[in-house]
Amino acid sequence: MKQQFYTYIQNLQDQICKGLEAVEGQAKFREDLWERPEGGGGRTRVIENGTVFEKGGVNISAVHGKLPEAMQKMFNVGAADFFACGLSLVMHPKNPMVPTVHANWRYFEMYDDNENVIQQWFGGGQDLTPYYLFEEDAIHFHQTCKTACDKHNSEFYPKYKKQCDAYFWNAHRNESRGIGGLFFDYCKETPEMSMQDWFNYVSEVGNSFLDAYVPIVEKRKDLAYTPEQRTWQEIRRGRYVEFNLVHDKGTLFGLKTNGRIESILMSLPPNVQWVYDHHPEAGSEEEKLVNVLENPRDWL
Repeated sequence: MKQQFYTYIQNLQDQICKGLEAVEGQAKFREDLWERPEGGGGRTRVIENGTVFEKGGVNISAVHGKLPEAMQKMFNVGAADFFACGLSLVMHPKNPMVPTVHANWRYFEMYDDNENVIQQWFGGGQDLTPYYLFEEDAIHFHQTCKTACDKHNSEFYPKYKKQCDAYFWNAHRNESRGIGGLFFDYCKETPEMSMQDWFNYVSEVGNSFLDAYVPIVEKRKDLAYTPEQRTWQEIRRGRYVEFNLVHDKGTLFGLKTNGRIESILMSLPPNVQWVYDHHPEAGSEEEKLVNVLENPRDWL
């Protein structure tokens, strides 16, 4: 399974980078290959200063070795060996009418002293963070997620949509990071779902990513915007940074386990503002967005 999934995310990285470069039109992804001293490594691809994407990254990694102490505490286990691989991406567009997007698909194994697999699971999801709310875009993104889920289980979309709203919640701001999507974790073998079934589901969601995001980018990337709208985008990006550094398990896990810092922090946008006690104008498009972030909606 680990080889099957690692091969899949290598191909998915190529496919997604190609699709995003096509909509970008100018900038290309720069690739870094890196090795982890404790075992494994990754392939980081970052794009910067494009006409559409101000900054973004599509990264894969496959790491293995002794389970770090922080992970032992997280999983409530003693010393063990592990393998983990995944693809993680964040794209920050230049135009505030285009939403930021995040996605991640991952697989984990843990072994006993005889190298038998004693734990294995999948996790992942994809979510959208707009700066201006176009309801048809939110519906398109969620419908694409639902279509992928429904091919495997009609209960998956409502369940993982709800988990996404709960996970990407900036508790200290009492608002969500964006308008959600899917979030699932610890997807283990059950009488109903084999690990192959979970692979088929996770890869279905991964394959749906470009269909979910690229049509929105195409529709919004050439819309006019004002300096004031750009300022609003940078203020909202500040909330994105806050979530990643305060709440995001993946970022915190990477920082605690001697991960590659450039790959971990590639999710942060290049230009951000924190304006003291900022509130959008009553009745404005900015306030419309905040109202939705404070009260997550059922888009379908």
